[in-house]
Parts: sequence; structure tokens; C-alpha cells
Amino acid sequence: MKFIDEAIIEVKAGSGGNGCVSFRREKHVPRGGPDGGDGGDGGDCVVKARTGLTTLMDVKYRKRFEAGRGTHGKGKKMYGRRGQDALIILPIGTIIKDAGTNQVLIDLAQAGQEFIVAKGGKGGHGNVHFVSSTRQAPRIAKKGEKGEERTIRLELKLLADVALIGFPNSGKSTLISSISNARPKIADYPFTTKVPHLGMVRLNPEKSFVVADIPGLIEGAHKGAGMGIQFLKHIERTRVLLHLIDVTDPQHPDPLKAHTLLREELKAFQPNLLEKPEIVVLTKMDLPEAQEKKRAIEALFKKENKNVFSISAAQQKGVRLLLEEAVKLLNSHF
Repeated sequence: MKFIDEAIIEVKAGSGGNGCVSFRREKHVPRGGPDGGDGGDGGDCVVKARTGLTTLMDVKYRKRFEAGRGTHGKGKKMYGRRGQDALIILPIGTIIKDAGTNQVLIDLAQAGQEFIVAKGGKGGHGNVHFVSSTRQAPRIAKKGEKGEERTIRLELKLLADVALIGFPNSGKSTLISSISNARPKIADYPFTTKVPHLGMVRLNPEKSFVVADIPGLIEGAHKGAGMGIQFLKHIERTRVLLHLIDVTDPQHPDPLKAHTLLREELKAFQPNLLEKPEIVVLTKMDLPEAQEKKRAIEALFKKENKNVFSISAAQQKGVRLLLEEAVKLLNSHF
């Protein structure tokens, strides 16, 4: 499935039905009166969050959603039927904005959460409502009101407890595939992961959390370099950050500097991201050259008071301890 995290759509609520002008005409009823019914209300355009969706693809290409209009009132005080709502199903984590003002209308952060983005018009009153002591046979009725119409912007920010971040080929995809049900593409070339992946990690029946594999960042990502600018926003909702550092990466031979560069990209995009609890994860410890550097690099990070773990996701070494530490941070900070 193609990952789409932004969309602009038009929504139009239904107009209300017109009220009816009618008079009672029955045999043996010498003095009939007005009996025109009201028009039905127009349907609303409603957005609703649902689990199991991770993309806005379903709404991206439809562009326009219209609710049904209310039917007109009839004689014998028959009220018009209400128009059918237009229900727009969206992933959890979708932010709805008015496209003209950029005002946030709603943040769909919970499953089942609903919000009316365009209100249907009220149905018009029939002539039965206009009877008075001086007006016994009113020949007036109100027309239905028009439904709201607006253009809205949808922005999806994935909801996850833990985010895996790092430079390309740092081992994020291998780690998420080894600890969860996510199955991203894995290869040893840059930008293998082109979309975020979500996976559920279950340590035991009482301990579980959602992890997100964020496509690799590069220096200057916050300015649009590489692919990072598209996905940095997905880190905003996560609660704990795992900084994956490949100690054998020839592009970043200094692991401490590589970690600093990652933090600078986060800070440039959103300074609050640096306030999130983090764990430094030294990856690919199954490689001989990584083993040779392990102790020295761990000592460097510990000297900087960093929470550091060394793992081999391919061989599942150190992974369990890392996950237990992530759970500990999730429980202690929130």
C-alpha cells in the first residue's frame, strides 16, 4: 500500500428540505387547517478515526465528499426525511485543518473519535408553524438552510510509543522486523525504507507497545535533504526515541558525532523533540569490527551520561534488555 500522509479534500453538507404549504382537506371536516410539514435536516460530513489504517490513500484521490440533502415536507404534517451523513474514515493520528485559515479543527487521537467537519442545513418550517389568532390560514413556509461547505487539509502523524531513528543503514528495519510484526524491506543501500512502518512489540501479556521505524535521516533533513523532511513530523507523537548508531558506518566514523548530528536535526525541526527520553543503541554488534570498538564507544556515551545499549538485531543479542529499558522509560515518564 502506498503511504500517503497528507491530503486536501472538499466536504459539502446536505441542505435542509423546504417546509410545505398545505391545508387539511377531508370530507366531514368542515374547518380544516394548515398541515404543511417541515423539511428534513441535511446530512452532516463526519470524520471518524478507526484502527487498522496507516495511510490517507482512501481519501487522497476521492477529493470531494457530499452528504445527502433533506427531503421536503408534505401535507398531513408529514416531515421530510433527514439527509444521509457522509462518513469519512481516517487513521488514528489524523489532524484536520481548515485549508483556508490553517486552523486545527480536530486531532483524531483515539479510536472511534468523531467530529462534524461540515454541518447540514436545518429543514424549513411548514405552514403549520405560522398559525396565529390573526392568521388562521398562513400560506407561507420556510426554505431549508444550505449545508456548510469547506475545504479541509488532512495531516497524518503516526501514533507510536517508541520511534527508531538514525542514518540510512543503521539497522532500524532489521530491529523492527525482529521485535514486532512489521516487515519492512531490508537491504544494504541508502533509503531502503521509504515509508514509516508500525509494529506491535509484546514482551509478555502485560507489556506491549507500538514502535515506528522512521525512514533514515541525513544531515540537512529538516531543510528538505533526503527523505527525512517528509517523516520528521511522525516523531512528534512518539514518547521514547531510540537513536540507532551503526559503529561501522564509513559515512559517520565518529559515533558520538553521529548522535549529535541526529539531535541537531531533531532540534532544527522541533526543539521539543530533544525533551523526549532517549536511548542510544549501538547496532550490528555481530560484526567483528563493531565488537572491537564496543567498549570504547560505550564508555564515550556513558561519559556523556547517555543511556546506551549495544545490540545485534540479526542475532537477537542485547535486544531483550533494550526493550525492557524502553518499557521502563514509557512507564516512568508517562
